[in-house]
Amino acid sequence: MSHLLFSEAEWDFPALDRAFKAIEHIALNDLKLDIYPNQIEVISSEQMLDAYSSLAMPLMYNHWSFGKLFAREEAMYRAGYSALAYEIVINSSPCISYLLEENTMTMQALVMAHAAFGHNHFFKNNYLFRQWTNAEGILDYLAFAKKYVAACEEKYGRDEVEAILDSAHALMDQGVFRYRRPPRPSRERTLEKMRARAQYEEESYNELWRTLPAGVEPPATTPTDDPEDDYSGDMKFPEENILYFLEKHSPSLRAWQRETLRIVRNLAQYFYPQKQTKVMNEGCASFVHHAIMNILYDRGMINEGSLLEFMHSHTSVVFQPEFDDKRYYGINPYALGFGMMTDIKRIATEPTDEDRDWFPAFAGNGDWVGVLKDAWANYRDESFIEQFLSPKLMRDFRFFSLFDKADDGAYKVSAIHNETGYRRVRQLLARQYDVSLNEPNIQVKSADLKGNRRLILEHKMHRSVPLDGKTRELVLAHVERLWGHDVGLSETDAN
Repeated sequence: MSHLLFSEAEWDFPALDRAFKAIEHIALNDLKLDIYPNQIEVISSEQMLDAYSSLAMPLMYNHWSFGKLFAREEAMYRAGYSALAYEIVINSSPCISYLLEENTMTMQALVMAHAAFGHNHFFKNNYLFRQWTNAEGILDYLAFAKKYVAACEEKYGRDEVEAILDSAHALMDQGVFRYRRPPRPSRERTLEKMRARAQYEEESYNELWRTLPAGVEPPATTPTDDPEDDYSGDMKFPEENILYFLEKHSPSLRAWQRETLRIVRNLAQYFYPQKQTKVMNEGCASFVHHAIMNILYDRGMINEGSLLEFMHSHTSVVFQPEFDDKRYYGINPYALGFGMMTDIKRIATEPTDEDRDWFPAFAGNGDWVGVLKDAWANYRDESFIEQFLSPKLMRDFRFFSLFDKADDGAYKVSAIHNETGYRRVRQLLARQYDVSLNEPNIQVKSADLKGNRRLILEHKMHRSVPLDGKTRELVLAHVERLWGHDVGLSETDAN
């Protein structure tokens, strides 16, 4: 009697259900994964393109940039210049995984293992996601944001709303808290605001606002009508979160505009952990799907044809071109992440003397599942590479580092994958994944609310590299729109 979960390339819902249950059993019992409840949805190619264009979120407010991106991606896809992702996964509870209906049954099994269990476990357990995101609340918040923006468009006009969203989107990278949570007002101040808001709502009640969708607050009508328009609170400098500062202290924004900034800022904060864990997140998901698919084959639940199809897709995803290959575009996060996690399993089960010298804490302990789960929970890309990249993997990837000085006419190879270069190569590679070094460090330096209301930003340059002049002026124009008065920017060397 055959124990195959499926034997045909075409999928149907009973086959999806059988495969999901088998994958879930392996993920929870063999790999000991800890996951959010799963929600699997099969969508068309057009729905997948729509998901691309709206930041891969299941609910999103309207904005012209999403339509522009959809048109571009659709044209590229229809012309054959780009392919669609096999899946999209949402960091939410339940964890939503979108499967492309054009996938074969083997690929549906692979992406369920990859997204619904690999990514899902990482989202739930990594400390950055636990600290900065709320998986249980994100879907409700997106529904609120969509309704709120639509209500504002109805009252103030699409052009007004899109102008604020344009400026907020331009500042999303500078709209996150990197090292601390936003300050919370005192209990007394919160109660006072609640009393003032209740009085305001009673005085400004309008029967027309009864037509608003449930859960959406009517925006204020003038900059000074609403008690939430209190921008005279204490300002602390420097402030790293520019969107937060503008939302709280801009002398010109109205209440609905502040709420719109808050929506964009919350979305930016939601995506912030993903920027710091690309290698680990994709490495975790790739390692999990590779382990699960191989276990399915070993237990006679998929046939040789499915195994070969899976391996063809997997090796394409984790392929790393050489630096002089025309296809080279940098370090493939799938390749590096999967390679490191496979190497950790090897070190835990079959270590060499070199491994024992470099990783005495877990080399040969046999508990590779425990080591990986600890790494997935407690590291981000930078620290993960700094702690776990082995000499063997550096040799396998043939890593080397280049030293570049602006005044020199040529590059210099400063370290290679040998005894004297291992630690240097590992350190430099880890620095490439430090978000603070890859994004400009711009902070609010001062603001004069009682005088000329001039806002001063400061850019602390990394390696004396200034901002691009054209981009700087365009973004400053957005800051001026939100601030309502003159904005200046100074650049200083961080050292």
